[in-house]
Amino acid sequence: MRLGAEEIGAELGARATLVQFSSAFCQPCRATRRTLADVADMVPGVAHVEIDAEARLELVRALEVARTPTVLVLDADGTVVRRAAGQPRRADVIAALGAAVRDGSPS
Repeated sequence: MRLGAEEIGAELGARATLVQFSSAFCQPCRATRRTLADVADMVPGVAHVEIDAEARLELVRALEVARTPTVLVLDADGTVVRRAAGQPRRADVIAALGAAVRDGSPS
């Protein structure tokens, strides 16, 4: 599946985009927000976009997001290359980004 700026409500990163589905009272979502923002800040060309799952139910259903946090890793074209539910570890986020960038995204 491919997502663009219109679907996620923000511009895609030049190299990759971390899309986080969150909900208001989700404690792991807060930690996930910090982790993804830190990784996006340290990797040039990577954007972090957080989406309120409750406000975007149509998108949640289309992507079959069953829980928060759910993180999608998009390549430069907006293609979903990795997906994980639950609070990710920083090392796993970096590895997923490496795969997204290596799979053909421009440097």
